[in-house]
Amino acid sequence: MRAYAVYLLIRGLGSFAGACAFTLNLVYQIQTVGLGPLELVLVGTVLEVTCFLAQVPTGVIADLYSRRLSVIVGYLLIGTGTLLEGLVPAFLAIVVGNVVWGIGSTCVDGAEEAWVSGELGEDRAPAVFTRGAQVGQVTTVAGIGAGVLLAGIGLNLPIVAGAAVWLLLGAVLVFVMPERSFEPAAPAERGSFAAMRGQFVAGARVVRGRPVLVCLLAAGLFLGLGGEGWDRLQQAHFLENLRFPSFGTPVVWFGVFSVIGMLGSVAVTEVVRRRLDPARPGRLGTMLVVAQLGVVAGVLVFASAGEFWLAAAASVLVGLLRSVCHPLVASWLVANTEQRTRATVFSMSGQVDAAGQILGGPPVGLVGERVGIRAALALTGLLVLPAVGLYARAVALGRSRDRSRRVRRERADSIP
Repeated sequence: MRAYAVYLLIRGLGSFAGACAFTLNLVYQIQTVGLGPLELVLVGTVLEVTCFLAQVPTGVIADLYSRRLSVIVGYLLIGTGTLLEGLVPAFLAIVVGNVVWGIGSTCVDGAEEAWVSGELGEDRAPAVFTRGAQVGQVTTVAGIGAGVLLAGIGLNLPIVAGAAVWLLLGAVLVFVMPERSFEPAAPAERGSFAAMRGQFVAGARVVRGRPVLVCLLAAGLFLGLGGEGWDRLQQAHFLENLRFPSFGTPVVWFGVFSVIGMLGSVAVTEVVRRRLDPARPGRLGTMLVVAQLGVVAGVLVFASAGEFWLAAAASVLVGLLRSVCHPLVASWLVANTEQRTRATVFSMSGQVDAAGQILGGPPVGLVGERVGIRAALALTGLLVLPAVGLYARAVALGRSRDRSRRVRRERADSIP
């Protein structure tokens, strides 16, 4: 098959499998396996640690041997880990399954994009990625629907079905995925833990002396601290503390939330994209401050809500605003970096976010276990609150810098 068609197949089946398996997997972990708040968060933390540690060695496989091989092995591992979770309803099995899933995910991450870019050419890559994203959006909706239907029979069935699709995808790719343009990376370009350390040091050198970037990365740390608790405990709050309407089961309602959230995110992100102006980073910052303040308010309302509809509205609002924040942060980082250092700063931003999730998850889960899920969710909102102040500080610093530049230009122009 042509690489273009194979990439669309990967995006379509992969997105379908992910939506089918994960839309309701927390409901499965809560109601079938019986995990408590701490165990729910620990599963997510183990996954984050696995992805963080496996990123380098799996990158070496893709660089040294074959991006095609890395992608195929990745989807087979993702399917195997997910299948283990769906077939064995026990905490240890879910942890092991997530470790296997995480290793597989890092095999795919980056290698997939590098493979299709190499096969089709960098000039065609943006259009291919856009088309792949559109295919993924359509199949995600289909996957959510399939997951809801299967969950009506058994909560583990969507997970098993998603795993089967991933395993099928990996097997099919063995026969149809081409690789004609791969060249092993030069030794200096290959991933290693020394390279990761060097990248972090290089990023620190770039950020040092740039107060705006310091504020943005520090804000990312606080977002990570609160993010894991929100992701893992949101459905638990609905199930344990709120009464669902008489029409429709919790499974159906979670499916509805997922579809609304995905379609809403597409629409809202498009609106924001049209209003983005990289030449006006102050405007980006103001939009981000407002959006992030809305996230904090939404999380606190959700944590304290006693009525289903209020909690549902707050949950959807938080999801939409979080989807908006990502392109705003990315655009702001672009506006404050140069081409030669941009990738390093973005990589460092990802490392900071991962570190925040790893550090913040267990304490939030412990609060949920000892005090209650409402308290844990409120804590996630408070952990994110400093990010609002840091973004506001970055806006002020950016405006001060711009004023100084204007003054210097005016002085230079006034010199005869």
